[in-house]
Amino acid sequence: MYLLTDTALVTSASDLKLATECEFAFLRVLDHRLGRSQDALPEADAMLARAAELGTEHELRMLERLRVQHGAALVELERPERGAAGLRVAAELTRAALDGGAPVVYQGVFFDETDPDLPFVGYADFLVRQPDGRYRVVDTKLSRHVRVTALLQLAAYHEQLERLGIPADDRVELVLGDDSSRDVLVADIAPVFRRRRARMHAMLDEHRRETGVVEWGDPRYAIDGRCDHCAPFMAAADDLLLVAGLRLSQRAALIDVGITTTAALAATGDRPADCTLSTSTFEKLRMQARLQHDAVAGEAPPFVVTNPLPIAALPAPSPGDLFFDFEGDPMHGEVQPDGSMRWGLDYLFGWVDADGAFACRWAHSQDEERLALRSFLAMLTERLRRFPDLHVYHYAAYEKTHLLSIAARHGEGEAIVDELLRRGVLVDLYPVVTASLRVGAPSYSIKKLEPLYLDGHREGVTNAADSVDQYARSSEAAAGGDAALAAEIREAIAEYNADDCISTLKLRDWLRSLPEVQGVAAPEPPADLPVPDFEPSPLDLHLQQLARDAEHRAEHDEAGAYRMAAAAIDYHRREAKSFWWEHFARLEQPVDEWDETRGVLSIDGAEVARDWHREGRQRSDRRILRLSGIWAPGSGAPRPGGEVFIVYGDELPYLPVGHRAGMRVARQGAFLSPPDDDDDDEAVWIVETVPEGVEAWSALPTHLTPGSPPKPGALVQAIEDWGQSVALAAPTWPGDAMSSLLLRRPAHADSNGQLGALEPMRNADDGVRAVVASLVTMTAGHLAVQGPPGTGKTYLAAHVIAELVSVHGWSIGVTAQSHAVVEHVLDAIVLEGGLDPDLVGKAPPSDRDAGYYDASPFTGLRGANPQAAFAAQRASRGYVIGGTAWDFANRRRVGVGQLDLLVVEEAGQFSLANTIAASLAASRILLLGDPQQLPQVSQGVHPAPVDGSALGHLIGEHAVLPAEYGYFLEESRRMDAAVAEPVSRLAYDGQLRAHPSTRGRVLAGVDAGLQPVPLRHHGNATSSSEEAEAVVALVRDHLGLAWTGSPGGVSRPIGQGDLIVVTPYNAQVELVREHLDAAGLGGGEVGTVDRVQGREAASAVVSLAASSAAEVPRGLDFLLSRNRLNVSVSRAKWAAYLIHSPALMDALPIREDELATLSRFITLVDPGP
Repeated sequence: MYLLTDTALVTSASDLKLATECEFAFLRVLDHRLGRSQDALPEADAMLARAAELGTEHELRMLERLRVQHGAALVELERPERGAAGLRVAAELTRAALDGGAPVVYQGVFFDETDPDLPFVGYADFLVRQPDGRYRVVDTKLSRHVRVTALLQLAAYHEQLERLGIPADDRVELVLGDDSSRDVLVADIAPVFRRRRARMHAMLDEHRRETGVVEWGDPRYAIDGRCDHCAPFMAAADDLLLVAGLRLSQRAALIDVGITTTAALAATGDRPADCTLSTSTFEKLRMQARLQHDAVAGEAPPFVVTNPLPIAALPAPSPGDLFFDFEGDPMHGEVQPDGSMRWGLDYLFGWVDADGAFACRWAHSQDEERLALRSFLAMLTERLRRFPDLHVYHYAAYEKTHLLSIAARHGEGEAIVDELLRRGVLVDLYPVVTASLRVGAPSYSIKKLEPLYLDGHREGVTNAADSVDQYARSSEAAAGGDAALAAEIREAIAEYNADDCISTLKLRDWLRSLPEVQGVAAPEPPADLPVPDFEPSPLDLHLQQLARDAEHRAEHDEAGAYRMAAAAIDYHRREAKSFWWEHFARLEQPVDEWDETRGVLSIDGAEVARDWHREGRQRSDRRILRLSGIWAPGSGAPRPGGEVFIVYGDELPYLPVGHRAGMRVARQGAFLSPPDDDDDDEAVWIVETVPEGVEAWSALPTHLTPGSPPKPGALVQAIEDWGQSVALAAPTWPGDAMSSLLLRRPAHADSNGQLGALEPMRNADDGVRAVVASLVTMTAGHLAVQGPPGTGKTYLAAHVIAELVSVHGWSIGVTAQSHAVVEHVLDAIVLEGGLDPDLVGKAPPSDRDAGYYDASPFTGLRGANPQAAFAAQRASRGYVIGGTAWDFANRRRVGVGQLDLLVVEEAGQFSLANTIAASLAASRILLLGDPQQLPQVSQGVHPAPVDGSALGHLIGEHAVLPAEYGYFLEESRRMDAAVAEPVSRLAYDGQLRAHPSTRGRVLAGVDAGLQPVPLRHHGNATSSSEEAEAVVALVRDHLGLAWTGSPGGVSRPIGQGDLIVVTPYNAQVELVREHLDAAGLGGGEVGTVDRVQGREAASAVVSLAASSAAEVPRGLDFLLSRNRLNVSVSRAKWAAYLIHSPALMDALPIREDELATLSRFITLVDPGP
């Protein structure tokens, strides 16, 4: 950014980075450029200059390769001076080279004076002509991963090509420091780029019209709050962000009630009545502010011991103790053999012993990370042999969670890591500190606590962000050939890591020395946590070796399939152990680190519906609780009879198995069906019991967390049986359906031993005939059908199954992730497909009585394992058996190869591992579903993505099922064309359209289609009263309007049953219901995205609730997920209203996939030209 003339301010793509990260910082720089301010700006880093030099060398190496390839045809341009005349000449030379068809233009210049007051200048590394004649923007970056800011720069240059009328490729490309390349769709970048540029231009126009400098606290401009530009102004203003743990949204809430400084918060008495923060949150922040306000510069901060028990419960010191710290880069990405990206690299494992001696292991790639893990675990195993009482101390959960994830990701040392955790060898001091102390420091990072127990201060690399940044620069230096600089930087990182390890040692000793802890007795910790043992099975290891052998033979598809097969063998064991480690981590870690995890209920109201009692032959007392609260985003509805953990913050009269002193207490309970007289749909009823010999308690719980995972039972044996068949057939593969699916072989018709194409669909109404024709000509294999919302997937399934049984006498199984989905398909087979109910059977779920299906259209099966008898009696006629994967993996219920076809409904939510388990029952598999709707949810980390869905595996990175795998149902019978069009653009590459039967519908006075409703608000995370009021207005406006739901049909007034309200968060569900009830409009359907899939309405109202990216729990990739938006909008037949805060679109994503998510959302609400 610089002044070209007195009025012309030149901007470039690089200016977007600062403007997006911190608007205050951007305007400070502008003030300097305009000569308004002489205040010193933060000093530039000398390392950045060196990185720029190395980047130029990387660029020149690529230039040399292109020179060799294209010779004199390659056009090289000199960078012009900054003057307008020179820029115009260079831009014209660039255009002439492109018009002339140059194969490559190096250092092409763009100079756009469309706005003479804000001209744009850009220098493109390479403009490369593609085989089709279009030009692709290609840039070189020394980084080993794709940076979003680099992609925005490429989008700017792509736009310039289009402005000049030069044919432009629909992808741009980055050549990274390791010479790998990454190409990205422009459509996944350009919307964010255009919005960020528009915001930058608006700030420039507004600020240039003013005369003064930008002021701290100006509400018009966003702040980062952590950058070097903000820091001195925050300190001078005594800003609330100085309070440890205070978020931007909480700052806004306090400012709204007149509390604008740390001192003001410290001096405040009771929580102001109109403050939106909870009392507990306000009091916690006020206490923190008071301690910080009392701190004296240059002295150790004041602190208060609030609970000595967690410190007293620390293990006794051992001479073998270690103090451990990882350095990791979550943005490091490496392309896997299957083309997917694996993110993250822990590049330094460092530790000190009890004497402070430091050692470490480096890893500069994910393969080296596996070797570093192996070496570290070998060292630790040997040390445990010498010092059985040793513990490994760390600060914060990163080390523990990453040991687990690295081991699972590489399939390396999982049993050792599990044993370390089970025995409590790893000790996290962070939850000990936060549970025991309040400290008057600006954060609870270990660096901010060091004045309590260390003298002096750090120099050089001083925080984790510095470490990641410096490591990236060391990698750039290494890639640029400067080994000495790389070594110098890494030595500084190692010194920082050693300082962290020593700090952890000193912190442990200081905590134990506190006077408040002396004499406090803590219960003995349990010998082991009750987490299942895990050791990779020999079959798992053998299949991994087959994968490596296939890779050596360059059989990449086979290698990937072997890796998936290996991961499937121990899939359920990994899922179970991951659950238990997460469960026990929740009991130790601060609540705000896990209360927004899927399946967690934060309780804000608890009442004893029936106190401790015992009835009939019950052997223990029990009580029934009625709870209210907020479910974490993505949580499903509680299932009566389902297990749940009941979490207490107060001590109970006993310490459950696996609990340590100072931990929260979690007890198993169960959900109950609410009584008939409870009309609150959101109330949660649970029952809990008292262990034998324990006195009952009156304490009430604070949270519910997910119950124990279901026991895998026969699933494990079925997967192992299949895995054995794969191992025996190696190096070829068995001819079964699952092997074909894993290898992603095309689905095919098989007639007289000849492979042929699938039967084509003649039109959108021809699906049943085509699918039946393809299946009956297959002797084995898989076939997939992708059915977007409203395309009649269940109708197709019912009629296909009915015809295969009634006409061809087939034996068919129907399975899905839940009993309810299976039941829905079986109902349709009888009621819509017309199949004899006697030929369609299912046993009730294990927690239901024998007559559970007596009123169902299909036959309810009774007795133990009744499926075998049902099938035997109908073998000559054909039949349908419904059940979960557990049923089809159980050989007492369904035999190997017994079925002609296994139908997997909602296959986009059905894991590959469970598909393998069920697949042995049939020679053919039919996958029905849509990976573009709600996805499969997994608990654990696996060496290969066998936790992903079966249908998702086939579709891969595509939005639409490739034709060689089956059928895409391309016409929706639910959505009007005006609704289907934006849904199609969002999720289906424009290939979905409305069925002709939707024509003729009309809602009087309402335009059909997606109607974005931008609504500015601030400080809201999971609920917004502003949006709730907008929902009420839309519902009120709709009621009574004339609705004609079918062509030529009779119109009727719209009622509440014709409307549906969808939101990502349970907190917003409750708030919207409160507003509707207050307006006399209660009774309509309001639900989260997870609860409305499968529903439909004339109009849908979607409320996103969050004010901005800074407030969004679980990140924008949850809130703006393509899958979740697809489900939300596609509930509508006629109109969908998307209420949103425009500030959601102002974020700068960190990762490439997050950039694509935000771009798709922007396109959805603002399609542009």
